[in-house]
Amino acid sequence: HVQLVESGGGSVQVGGSLRLSCVASGDTVGRYCMGWFRQIPDKEREGVAGIESDGSTSYADSVKGRFTISQDSAKNTVYLQMNSLTIDDTGVYHCAACGTAYQGQGTQVTVS
Repeated sequence: HVQLVESGGGSVQVGGSLRLSCVASGDTVGRYCMGWFRQIPDKEREGVAGIESDGSTSYADSVKGRFTISQDSAKNTVYLQMNSLTIDDTGVYHCAACGTAYQGQGTQVTVS
């Protein structure tokens, strides 16, 4: 059983940056594909970024060039560096182990 806890959200102005963290317990993040998705009110859940166990990454077109996903195996943590934020990036960001039911409670990101 994997538990995921996100942090790092907050309120930021357009053009600002935030770094989200997702700390895992119960298993090693490096064993899984890990990803970030966001939930925006009245919109479908959107996958934002993913990182495979081999370190390869993927991004939604809407965040390419602005967001970077990474992981620190020693800290069992996955990060999402978000730069050049826009109002459309506002939402609740969750991390998840791809293809499983493991996901965190989410952290709110508000861009204004």
